[in-house]
Amino acid sequence: MIIELPDTTTGAVARALVQVRDEGGAVALGRVLTLVVDAADGDPEPAIEAANVASREHPCRIVVVCRCGSTGDQLDAQIRVGGDAGASEVIVLRAGPELLGHADTLITPLMLPDAPIVAWWPYEVPEEPSSDPIGVMAGRRISDSLACANPLDSLRGLRAAYAEGDTDLAWTRLTVWRGLLAAALDQPPYERVSRAVVAGNDVHPSVPLLAAWLAQALRCPVDLELSADAQGVTSVRLDRESGPIVLDRPDARVATLHQPGQPDRHIAMPLRTLTECLAEELRRMDPDEVYGEVLRDGLARVGVA
Repeated sequence: MIIELPDTTTGAVARALVQVRDEGGAVALGRVLTLVVDAADGDPEPAIEAANVASREHPCRIVVVCRCGSTGDQLDAQIRVGGDAGASEVIVLRAGPELLGHADTLITPLMLPDAPIVAWWPYEVPEEPSSDPIGVMAGRRISDSLACANPLDSLRGLRAAYAEGDTDLAWTRLTVWRGLLAAALDQPPYERVSRAVVAGNDVHPSVPLLAAWLAQALRCPVDLELSADAQGVTSVRLDRESGPIVLDRPDARVATLHQPGQPDRHIAMPLRTLTECLAEELRRMDPDEVYGEVLRDGLARVGVA
């Protein structure tokens, strides 16, 4: 069910939510968090779709703020519940730049009481997420440097402005890579890695982040092999005395793990979807300390900072 509220106020939106719950029982109260999505000038629908699917694992209230061509100080709202909102309730606020300049006061009446707040910027990232009006309210702040116009510049900006609670979906896309590489190194022989090579797309922020993680964790030189035609990360080679460990994914679908003295293993490893990454980040409310170390120190080790 979709309820349109043109030229309204957030107080009226909050009253409409209560009315929907009282009259139809369509909105449950068992929400574990409030997810605030700042779509700015971008299309909010892909973000809403991803959040709806993620909400089936993490029931939440989704508050979306966007400009969507709005000007002046008029606020148009939309409430989505039931089949149009997954396991959540979605409030879409379309406002002009004057109102969005005070987005914190705009969305405060719609926050769930005693529930953590997560902020997500699906497109461009603020210069300092932790100081953004919405970011100040949130315990967790999710960016996506890959979706920015200049992904590597955005990654450097996130490094310069990092604060506890920040994370980047470019880092979340590496979870499977990091798990497989850590598992491979956790088997005998337990030899030191003398050098690592990470290959992938030349503007994909996950590539330098993976290299930075390896440099930070293994304290070894890490080289980057970049290509404009690659899809994300394509391969990682870890050189050891007994022979290299190679995790290769040339087609962005199936990866092959080569280890000395062992048969090759083929692993289904498609590119992670936006929904998968968002759902993973919503599982934790504590700061991602490893990401912070990689961002602050690891990027400098691979010359990306």
